[in-house]
Amino acid sequence: MTIARAAKRRRISPAESLQEGSSDEFSARNDYSVHSTGWNLEQDYEQRLRKQTKGAESTRLPIKTAEGRIERVIVPQDELEEEESFLGSGSENESDLKESMIEEQPAELPIRQQVIDAKEEMARIGTLLGEDPEEHIGGFRKLADFAASSNPTIKKLALATKLAVYKDVIPGYRIRPLGEAADTEKISKDVRRLRSFEQALVSNYQDYVKELARCARTNSNNSPEATTGISTVAISCASTLLLAVPHFNFRSELIKILVDKLGSKNRDTDFTRCLETVEKLFRDDEDGNPSLDGVSQLTKMIKARDYRIDESVLNTFLHLRLLSELSSRGSQNRTDKPAEDGKKLKSKREFRTKKQRKLLKERKAVEKEFKEADAIVSHEERERLQSETLKVVFITYFRILKARIPSLTGAVLEGLAKYAHLINQDFFGDLLEALKDLVTNSTDPFEAEDETPAQSSSSQNHLRCSLLCTTTAFALLEGQDVARSATSLHLDLTFFTAHLYKSLHSYALNPDIELSSKSLRLPDPHSPSPTAPPPTTSNKINLKTPSVLLLRALSSILLPRTMPPLRVATFVKQLYICSLHLPEKSAQAVLGLLTQVMKVHGRKVAGLWDTEERKGDGVFDALRGDVEGSNPFASTVWEGELLRCHYVPAVKDAVKAVERVVGGLK
Repeated sequence: MTIARAAKRRRISPAESLQEGSSDEFSARNDYSVHSTGWNLEQDYEQRLRKQTKGAESTRLPIKTAEGRIERVIVPQDELEEEESFLGSGSENESDLKESMIEEQPAELPIRQQVIDAKEEMARIGTLLGEDPEEHIGGFRKLADFAASSNPTIKKLALATKLAVYKDVIPGYRIRPLGEAADTEKISKDVRRLRSFEQALVSNYQDYVKELARCARTNSNNSPEATTGISTVAISCASTLLLAVPHFNFRSELIKILVDKLGSKNRDTDFTRCLETVEKLFRDDEDGNPSLDGVSQLTKMIKARDYRIDESVLNTFLHLRLLSELSSRGSQNRTDKPAEDGKKLKSKREFRTKKQRKLLKERKAVEKEFKEADAIVSHEERERLQSETLKVVFITYFRILKARIPSLTGAVLEGLAKYAHLINQDFFGDLLEALKDLVTNSTDPFEAEDETPAQSSSSQNHLRCSLLCTTTAFALLEGQDVARSATSLHLDLTFFTAHLYKSLHSYALNPDIELSSKSLRLPDPHSPSPTAPPPTTSNKINLKTPSVLLLRALSSILLPRTMPPLRVATFVKQLYICSLHLPEKSAQAVLGLLTQVMKVHGRKVAGLWDTEERKGDGVFDALRGDVEGSNPFASTVWEGELLRCHYVPAVKDAVKAVERVVGGLK
């Protein structure tokens, strides 16, 4: 058996270099332990240079997969570089480019985008002002900045937005200016805050009204405001604001905007809007102050323009509520008090404790204070304001009559006819003399035989003017206590009665007797200029038809019971003759009037229907100017037999109604 050779053992000793290294390491450790106490390791780390990251880091958030695992999205390098270049990760060139883009961004926005952004911002400001105007009072200044924009669309939107905001924010009372004692007065914090808001509101509202006046004031149609439609928007805003808040401050400035437009020569849509606004303001005025302001400014404008205005402007006075609801006059020696319930019997009284009676008394005192603070104009104050308005209106009417303005005479006569019962009796004599002059200067229809179409139309207008004068003259005596004092005032209306009788045939042959100024007419094919409108519509100023005016004048003459029989018989005979030539509706209306006349004066003129009871000799002269000299009782109303054969059944029935009344008197 062989014995294995044992492994040779070798002694491994460290090399010299290792020994030196170990000695150096040992010495370094000793040095570190000695000197480390004096080092500031955090400061050395802070001052060490940062290494630039070679790869850009993605800022995208991790996502959750369908299996429920959360994974980080790996973005390709090219997309990451695009994002960094867009966001500007840190280079100086990119930051400069970004600043230049921010500076040039407003100029690069298209106009459509600017309008959309402005619209959204104005809507946001308007919402904030509607929710809490005291908290966001600065929103009015921001809207004013939008209104000062050079873009016409943004400017119009800003004006309309401010209109909607002010309609919601304006209180139901007039804000008075604060005096000098308001600064030293001791008031609560809430009152001081409310006063500050009211003064800021009035200041911004005044600027808005001035802006509307500036935009609406266009000297020519070629101005920028007129071409872009800003003036139309401004006039529309002023009209809406005047009707919505007529009680608030700067009402006179809003009325002046409309009055200036009414003084212009051209009649466009803005003129019509202003006219309708003024008419509605007069109709809906329950206070009296807005009507007085409007009438005063209109009167000053009419006088300043030397009465060269459109007749429709003067017709706005017809919509005034002048003493219409104050028909009953109060007592002069006592005060009218509201009716109070009488004292109840002790058995029917409701039992109340002492505390309840005290509470009820305090509640009544508070209600009385509220009623006084409601700013409701009293009965006497409203009557005073309307009297002042009526005075200004009549002064304007008399000035126009004195100046003899042909285009405005009809409108003046219509106004006098409507408000004649309110005129002072001292002015009756002068007014009747002026009306007589107007009737005398009108064209006599029997002298104008050979006249041109233009002269014929002028004659028709004069006939209408004379009819208005007659209606006005008889309206002076209606509704007033001047019947007994007519002799002392020397009010003789025989002239107007004779003129109306002489003009009956002309009214019966008038083709426009049932047409008003608003009626549509076809052009005359035989006129020299068929395309031009007929001249009869140029000076139409009365909204009523001539047929209505004629019936009104005839009613004033024939229905009073003091009418002499000869005059009644003359008019009855003449009206039967005219009924043969009148249109169907006018003929029916005249026969209806004759039915009423026969109910009042039937026994006086019953002989006209019976040939056996004729009282006069000779013949009837229908063309005689003298009413009493036409000899009506020498004839009969044989025209009734022709009217029985009328082609309209209603006219036949009207004739039979008159005959039934006459037959019932026998």
